[in-house]
Amino acid sequence: MKAEIITIGDEILIGQIVDTNSQWIGIELNKIGVSVYQISSIQDDKQHILNALKEAQERVDIVILTGGLGPTKDDITKKTIAEFFHDDEIVEYPEVLEHIKGLFRKINHPFKEVQRFQAQLPSKATLLMNNFGTAPGMWFYENNTVFVSLPGVPYEMKGLITNQVLPRIQQQFKLPFIIHKTIMTYGQGESTIAERIEDFENNLPAYIKLAYLPSFGKVRLRLSAKGENKEILEKELNEKVAAIYQLIPEIITGLDDDRSLEKRVGELLQKNNKTICTAESITGGKIAATIVSIEGSSAYYKGSFVTYSAATKTSLLGVLPATIQEHSVVSKEVALEMAKGAKERLQTNYAIAVTGNAGPTTDHNDKSVGLVYIAFVSDEKEFVEEFNFGQPREKVINRTVSKALEIVYRELM
Repeated sequence: MKAEIITIGDEILIGQIVDTNSQWIGIELNKIGVSVYQISSIQDDKQHILNALKEAQERVDIVILTGGLGPTKDDITKKTIAEFFHDDEIVEYPEVLEHIKGLFRKINHPFKEVQRFQAQLPSKATLLMNNFGTAPGMWFYENNTVFVSLPGVPYEMKGLITNQVLPRIQQQFKLPFIIHKTIMTYGQGESTIAERIEDFENNLPAYIKLAYLPSFGKVRLRLSAKGENKEILEKELNEKVAAIYQLIPEIITGLDDDRSLEKRVGELLQKNNKTICTAESITGGKIAATIVSIEGSSAYYKGSFVTYSAATKTSLLGVLPATIQEHSVVSKEVALEMAKGAKERLQTNYAIAVTGNAGPTTDHNDKSVGLVYIAFVSDEKEFVEEFNFGQPREKVINRTVSKALEIVYRELM
């Protein structure tokens, strides 16, 4: 089964809001064996919507639209859908009208006649009652294609998808199983990994696909299998995962089970009853923010020093002025003194420190843009690693955060 997701709204096209609905719908459809063939965003324009519906009908079995179901004049989806299905009659659903009035009573807000429009749907539509808002969803079936129109408000859309749309799809169609296993790797680029596992990839059966999903400092390897027998697919994928583990064991941190690297670091620290602190220059506190985004991080994370200037490196962390004078603030010597100073002041088992040039300028030193030093200090060892993350500024900062956490994870392992 193939599906297409169409989001309607000028606010998406001009970048005023981000379309998170399509991502979520795609995940949920995939769970029940429906493959998303295409995702598109279109204007609140009648002809544009009609064209999108016609083209989607020729491509897929299920078309899901979100947005454009409000009571105001700029929301034209309902009338346009009625025209697409040659449905001249718009009818009022008393149960929807009473539901809307009930919602307004709950919040002690007067009902306005403009809201009556929300209870009016094309006569060919199957009503999908929206228990979380005023705009109901609509289900159509024509020429072997399902069309579903949903409100764009995320929590309303999710309620309708979960409670009504997915069960209806599962009831109406015989669906295959789609199973994914994703392996998390850190420290090597996509092309290097691809070269190392080339023979493995070339020998995959047709029903198993391998995808490379690179981001800052890491690459996820996603194995996907589609078929009729779930047990066989699970067995095959587990065997393939084990084979990849044998090929690149030193860069794998585990399966992607919604546990981020920072969560894995936290779990290891907590398990071993250890603590850590950070000292940051180039990242401006982003490593600290990443660590504390994990619930319960106060059990192992003691704090951070954000020392963005030479003066604060000296006053807060005890970095020697002579060290800065001789080597500059972007140096392995300064990074190491930052880590030592943080560890000593916060009395932790581990400390990580970063300094570097994020760009676009070099801040009056002779070190190139993109150059980063990361220092790690523990009760047993200390070292500094040098990296050049290139440009632009955002990339350098994000890769520094990822690499710092990768180093901590590696040392904890």
